[in-house]
Amino acid sequence: MRRTVTDSLEKRISLLPGLNKSELSELWEGLFRKPAPKLRKPFLVRILAYRLQEEAFGGLSATSLRRLRELAKTFEADANANVSSRPSIKPGTRLVRQWKHQVHVVDVEARGYAYRGVCYESLSEIARLITGTRWSGPLFFGLKTKQPSSPRKAA
Repeated sequence: MRRTVTDSLEKRISLLPGLNKSELSELWEGLFRKPAPKLRKPFLVRILAYRLQEEAFGGLSATSLRRLRELAKTFEADANANVSSRPSIKPGTRLVRQWKHQVHVVDVEARGYAYRGVCYESLSEIARLITGTRWSGPLFFGLKTKQPSSPRKAA
């Protein structure tokens, strides 16, 4: 069943570049329930292709949408803003994690993370020290949840 949906979607997307502006505008109105904006054809095709995929497989998560809104507000206020991908944890926050019967405490500081008297740039460095393996620091300390892995297409 899933392959049929994918095949149908691939076919619909592959036909988009061959449509004229009028046909693309008509499709836009059907998908977005409003008139198509005055954009060049390549942009209309890309946006329509994304929308078709979104309808077939679902859109962005609530977390992703919230982050995009935050970024949009930041860049509206200052187009040259420097945005960090690091989770925003306020200095003074204490992260506690038990690992193999031992409690590990990390203090968030203005310029990094303090663990056992040493300052580190990333939580991942600390998670690696604790576990001996590569970990996402924010995941290890419970600041983000593991995303379910999407099924891979068989070759």
